[in-house]
Amino acid sequence: MRRAAGALASAALVLPLLGAARPADAAPRPANSLQRAFAVAAAEYHVPQSVLLGVSYLQSRWDAHAGAPSVTGGYGPMHLTDVRAALAAAPRHGAVPANPRGDSARTARTARPPATAPHVRAPSNARIPARLKTLPRAAKLTGLAAESLRTDPAANIAGGAALLADVQRRLGEPLSADPADWYGAVARFSGADDTATAAAYANDVFGVLRTGERRTTDAGQRVALAAQPGLAPRTAQLRGTGLRHVSAAGAECPSTVSCEWIPSPYEQFGDNDYGNHDVADRPASPDIDYLVVHDTEGGWDGVLTMVQDPTYVSWNYSLRATDGHVAQHVKAKDVAWHSGNWYVNSKSIGLEHEGFLAAPDSWYTEAMYRSSARLVKYLADRYDIPLDRQHVLGHDNVPGPTAASISGMHTDPGPFWDWRHYFELLDAPFTATSDGGGLVTIRPDYAANRPVYTDCAARRQSCAAHGSSAVRLYADHDEKSALINDAGQGSGPTKGLNDTSSRVSTGQQYAVADRWGDWTAIWYLGQKAWFENPAARPTAVPAAGQVVTPRDGVASVALYGRAYPEASAYPAGVPVQPLSALPYKLPEGQRYVVGGKVPGEYYYAATFATGSHRLVVGREQYYEIQYGHRVAFVRAADVKVLPSGS
Repeated sequence: MRRAAGALASAALVLPLLGAARPADAAPRPANSLQRAFAVAAAEYHVPQSVLLGVSYLQSRWDAHAGAPSVTGGYGPMHLTDVRAALAAAPRHGAVPANPRGDSARTARTARPPATAPHVRAPSNARIPARLKTLPRAAKLTGLAAESLRTDPAANIAGGAALLADVQRRLGEPLSADPADWYGAVARFSGADDTATAAAYANDVFGVLRTGERRTTDAGQRVALAAQPGLAPRTAQLRGTGLRHVSAAGAECPSTVSCEWIPSPYEQFGDNDYGNHDVADRPASPDIDYLVVHDTEGGWDGVLTMVQDPTYVSWNYSLRATDGHVAQHVKAKDVAWHSGNWYVNSKSIGLEHEGFLAAPDSWYTEAMYRSSARLVKYLADRYDIPLDRQHVLGHDNVPGPTAASISGMHTDPGPFWDWRHYFELLDAPFTATSDGGGLVTIRPDYAANRPVYTDCAARRQSCAAHGSSAVRLYADHDEKSALINDAGQGSGPTKGLNDTSSRVSTGQQYAVADRWGDWTAIWYLGQKAWFENPAARPTAVPAAGQVVTPRDGVASVALYGRAYPEASAYPAGVPVQPLSALPYKLPEGQRYVVGGKVPGEYYYAATFATGSHRLVVGREQYYEIQYGHRVAFVRAADVKVLPSGS
């Protein structure tokens, strides 16, 4: 998402950076006290304990997040929402690039958030959707203080149970001990205002009830939900909930998610300018090779306002945090302007997730993770996209197309997106695929991996300690040594949240360069980069694959941020695009993991009328490689390919 979006997002959905944590000197709770809290609340409010556990799992996976709010102002294991209490200035993730479209063939235009986007202000209670103010309702039902509901997990669970019981009564249903009788109440608890979204949410909850779950939470609490494989909920209850019907007509989504079509406009304006995407004929011309994960840096209502403005940029899908609802804006056949790199834009689909990079404690809900994973699996299957980290990219993995653009590239979804859990939901978990040590897949324990970051909320301060998908890299096998430097950034490395210079992310693969005790070195940005990797708590697992190294007799080869064709491939009427080598080298003796081989391609679409649009395909071939935190491309003629063990 564009970095400027956050400050103009819907005020009701803009959240703080820090929550109210349990005092450091407070006595630790017994490891099973949370399980007992579910049992006590279920008994007091006559809600089946399994239903209470299932709803909580879909919202928070039973985590309490130390009293910090989610990306939509939800607190505690039950995700009780209190967005007015959570309201604060939205964090951002850096400066706006000069050309978000990423195509130098068309005059650069800096897109700005539309003037109609809501400004940050304290909203009246009437303006806040019901799904964003469930905590005050729970306070009235339980008599518990709002602060307790925000910070005390047991109180929070009691509040969730009271809400479920209240919905069940209002639906005219009994407080039954049979979980099957609670389908309608679970659907309404989601906060969704349409039947499709409510049904998708309830189906997910009852799916959890059927399979069961067991895990240790972020606070060290052991919680278990026994499987009920034969459970068949009374889905007919949904007809009595009074929810509106939203048509999915026009949307390209799997049947397992709730989806609607909210189109981005393809309109001409000004002096032969147009927005906010390009009409194309994908995957026929060009192919679709990437799925790009973004965060919105703003709330749902403001984000929808921006994507419907023709003078702004676009993306293909938006995903809502509270319930996982999906809105599609640009057809898969068309090219959305979302990554800042035209080569990637022309070959990718962009997915925006409601959230904030610079707010580590503003956590993503399980409902959104699951909905996103279903959508990504559907798109990957439809367009034959590999489910790996060189094809399912974060926006922070997209390379700058030219040297001048590197420092302005986006850094979302950032180190707090849980890639390990996400790929487990994609049924493509990161596992050891080799007995040797030639390559590694980065795979830290998300909850236990807590590198220090600074610059949260655009302030020079340390971010709250938080689980992370990212692992920091050093120039030597010592945390006191220098951080790895990224020559393309034009400044020294820092521990800043938006500085990806010395950072690898879960699922990324690299060639091993050296080992020293509990430390492993990899080839990264043309350097030997070290990270701590103790055998007892490994940060990476062995992997198999192919690597590239300079062909014999070549000291180093150039790298590129886009795989464009050679000049002779361009027909008359299509301006030749320079290859524009990046300020990096791949030196002899170093190896980098191959993501795939691709032809040199350029999709020319610089006019509103589509008659001049052309796909230029050259004879030049490239390898996509994992070079640093971002991917890069090397000419196939410059390198040789080797198996990882050679």
